[in-house]
Formats: sequence, C-alpha cells, structure tokens
Amino acid sequence: MELDPLILALLALFGLVGGIGITAVGPGGVLPTIGMFLLTGLSPAGVAGTAIATHIATGALGTAAYTRSGQLRDAATRRIAMILSGAAVVGAPLGVLFNTLVSGRGFAVLLAVAVAVTGVLVWVREHRAARSEDAPVRLSPVSTAAVGLVVAVAAGLFGLGGPMLSVPLLVIFGLPLLPALAAAQAQSVIIASVGTVGYLLHGSIDWPLVALVGIPELAGVVIGWKIAHVVPVRKLKYALAGTLLALAPYLALHG
Repeated sequence: MELDPLILALLALFGLVGGIGITAVGPGGVLPTIGMFLLTGLSPAGVAGTAIATHIATGALGTAAYTRSGQLRDAATRRIAMILSGAAVVGAPLGVLFNTLVSGRGFAVLLAVAVAVTGVLVWVREHRAARSEDAPVRLSPVSTAAVGLVVAVAAGLFGLGGPMLSVPLLVIFGLPLLPALAAAQAQSVIIASVGTVGYLLHGSIDWPLVALVGIPELAGVVIGWKIAHVVPVRKLKYALAGTLLALAPYLALHG
C-alpha cells in the first residue's frame, strides 16, 4: 500500500504515542488502530490484523520492563497475569471471528463505543478514592477471568494488545495501577500472538505498516514505562480520557 509521506509520519506518531500510553497509563494501544482506521484504506480485518501484530513486540518489551522493575516478580501479580493470559487464549480467537462478520460501518460504530467506554473507565478510575500503590493485591480468580475474557474478545475484534481495557478494569476492581499495568503487559503478549495467527490465516496483515507503526511503538513503550515510575500521570490520564471521548463520535461518523 502506497501512502503519502505525511500519512506515514502520522501513523508512526500514532505508534509512538500509543506505546507511551500502553506502559504509562494502559489505554494507549487503541491509538495505532485509530490511526490505521482513519488514515488508510484498510478493511476492518486489515486494520485489526495489522494493529494487533504490532503488539507482540510491545507486549514482550512491556513484560520485560515490568519484570525488571519488580511488579511481575510478585507472586500475586503473576497469578493474575496467568489467569488473564489463559482467558486470552479463548477470547482473542472469538474477537477475530467477530471482526470477520462486521461491516466497515459496524466496525466504526463498535470501535467508537469501545473508545468511549475506555475514556469513561479512565475517568471513573480517577474519581474513585485513591488507593495506595503498595496495597496488597486482592482480586478473585473469577473476576480476573471475566476481565480477561471480555478484554481478549475486544482486543481480538479491534486489534488491541489488551491494556487499553484491562488496566482500567483491573484498577476499578481494586488492583493498584502498577501491578495492573504489569499483568496487562503479560496478557497482551498472548492476545497479540493468538490474534496475529488468526488474522494471518485470513491474509489481513500489512507487514510494512506493522514495521512503520510497531518500531516507534516499541520506543514509546520504553518511554511510557519510565514515565509510569517517575512522573505523576494523573493529568496524562485525564488528557487521554478526554481525547478518547472526543474521538469516539468522529470515529462513528467516519465509518
């Protein structure tokens, strides 16, 4: 696919900012999907398949980063990550299947709804009572599996890695932010890997675009991980939530 240099630069920027959002606040992985949907002529399967393929490397890098910083060395966080990942094995193929059944217009509306819901979830999280980041991790296996399944289906449908929805949901269920970010990175590797295989079987992945978006996204993952550990990200969360809520109507109309 031949695209204008400005479009290529914008897609790379969507990847960079999306990567920062993935590890800094969670809901960032939707930005590559939004960029490809708005700026390319790819089909819904092409958008989702290309976007989800970028999240294999970003998820692996995010997992390594949060292992290094200690969150994924915690037994409780690892257990949550394993349950989320197990649910992803079931949910991601379902999401891929649903994608092949929706029209371009239907995909636009569903993506707009997912983006709006994510924006609302971020706002809800920030308006809840503050919770200490070193508080004990208490999340039931049933709740974790339910979150993992819902997130995996949505991620497979839209080409997300998973943290976009799993981080705000896990935090709302009571998990502190950094363990939620860490567990979501591990889940995203499984979602992206399973989803990529599904879309590859449908011939729906544009590999040059995977590289164009995925390489800046990797750089963003490193930047976002550093931001999450040294910078108060409350304002960043509000900015992201506001951006997602503003984009949702445009996405629906664009379809």
